[in-house]
Amino acid sequence: MFVTFEGPDGSGKTTQIRLLAEWLRERGREVVLTREPGGTEIGDQIRAVLHDPYNTAMDARAEILLYSASRAQHVAQLIRPALAAGKIVISDRYADSTLAYQGYGRGLDLEMLRTITRFATRGLTPGLTLYLDITPEEGLQRRRLGGDEWNRLDAEALEFHQRVRAGYLELVEQEPERWAVVNAARPVEEVQVEIRAMVQARLGKETRVTKPVIARNKVTKQSPPLLMC
Repeated sequence: MFVTFEGPDGSGKTTQIRLLAEWLRERGREVVLTREPGGTEIGDQIRAVLHDPYNTAMDARAEILLYSASRAQHVAQLIRPALAAGKIVISDRYADSTLAYQGYGRGLDLEMLRTITRFATRGLTPGLTLYLDITPEEGLQRRRLGGDEWNRLDAEALEFHQRVRAGYLELVEQEPERWAVVNAARPVEEVQVEIRAMVQARLGKETRVTKPVIARNKVTKQSPPLLMC
C-alpha cells in the first residue's frame, strides 16, 4: 500500500507520519518512510538545491523539472521496489505537491504538469492521500516557532500559500475516493486517531483503533491508466 501525506509545512506531517509508522509496525507491518523531494541519495542532492533560500533566481520551469527528476529516481529506486516487496510505503509529499505548488501556486499549466509527472512516476499513484489541513497563516507561524528548516518556498508571499491551499482543496474534490482531509489544527492525539482509522479502513483490517499514548517530549515539531497501490 502506498500512502502519501500532503499539506503545508507546519501542518504536523512529520509527527503524524512517525506515529502512524510506529502503530503499523507494532501490528507486524513492514513500513518504509520516505519524503519528497529526496528519498534517495540523488534526490537529497536535488532537495538541497531546491530548498536553498539563496536560489531565488530559479525559474518555475527549472523548479518543476528538478522536483520531477528527484521523483523519478525516488519511484524507481525506492518506492516501486518496496511496494513490490509487499511493504507499506508512507511518503511525506508526492506528486500532488507539484500540482498544488507549481500548478496552483506558480500558475504553470496543470495538464503539462500531469504529463511530466506521469513520465517521472510511470503512472504510480497512491492508494490513499491524507491532506493535513490548516490555514497558511497557522502553518507558517508553526514553522517559525518550531525552528524547523525555513526553505525557499516558505519564504513566498502569503498569497502564494493561499493559492496552494485552494489548489489542494480542488484536487480533493477531483478525486474524493483517493483523498482524505484531516483537520490538523486539533491536538496531535486527535489527528492521529483519525489518521489510523482511515488507514485501517483502507487496509481492510479489524484492529481496534485506540487513543495513542504520545510522549510530549517527542512531539516536535484522462490519460493512460494510473497504477493504484
